[in-house]
Amino acid sequence: MPNAVGRPLDTLVAEVIERVFATVEDLHRETLACHQDAVASGRTLTDDDIRGLAPGIAARLQEPDQVAVGLGLILEPGLLQTHPLRIEWWQWSTTLGEPVQMEFDLRPDSIGFYDYATTDWFAVPRRTRERHVVGPYVDVHGTDRYLLTLTMPIESGGDFLGVAGADVPLTVFETTILRHTGEDDAAVVNREGRVVLSTSSRWITGSLVPRSERLRARPLPGLPWALID
Repeated sequence: MPNAVGRPLDTLVAEVIERVFATVEDLHRETLACHQDAVASGRTLTDDDIRGLAPGIAARLQEPDQVAVGLGLILEPGLLQTHPLRIEWWQWSTTLGEPVQMEFDLRPDSIGFYDYATTDWFAVPRRTRERHVVGPYVDVHGTDRYLLTLTMPIESGGDFLGVAGADVPLTVFETTILRHTGEDDAAVVNREGRVVLSTSSRWITGSLVPRSERLRARPLPGLPWALID
C-alpha cells in the first residue's frame, strides 16, 4: 500500500478488505471452473476435484504482502457424495514457515463436531448470496487467534455450492492500516457496536461502543461496519 501515509481510515479499510476479497475471488473462480468442468463431463464434483485446488490455495498464502493467514473452501453439506461435510482450508504456520492443511472434526456424533453450516460466515452468504465479513472473534475451532473472516458464496446455475473465504488476524489488519492513516480519533465498529479497529485509546479493539456514540457512526459501503470519527 505505497504512498498511503495520512490517508482517511475508511479508504484504507476498504482497500485492505478489497485486497483480501480479490484473493478469495480468485479461489471462487477456480472452484466454479472446476465444478463446470465436472458438469461438462457428465459427472458430479468429487473430493479429488477439491483436493486438486489445494496447491493454488497454499500458493496464495505465500504471495508477497498477503494479509490473510487462512484461505480455503467450505462446501454445502451433501454436495460431495463421498464427503457429506467438507472443508479444504489451509493456514499459514509461523512454526514451519509454510502453509499447512487444517483438519476439523466433521463427525456429527462427536463431542467436538464443527457444525460449520450454522456459523455466520457460512449461513449469511448462503442466505443472502452476498459476500460477508465476520469479526472480530476468537477462532476456537482452529487457531485460537483473534480474527476477521471474509467469505463469498459460490453458486452455479442458482445452486449454492458453498463459500470461499479467508481469515485475517486482527493484529495484521490493524498494523497494515494504522501505519498509513493520519486520523487521530476514529474507530470502525461492527453491527453489534464492537470495535474492529481504532486509532484512539478511547476505543479498545473488541470492546463495545456506547450506543450514544454509535448513533453518529456512518456506514462503510459494502461492509457490515460503520465509522465513528
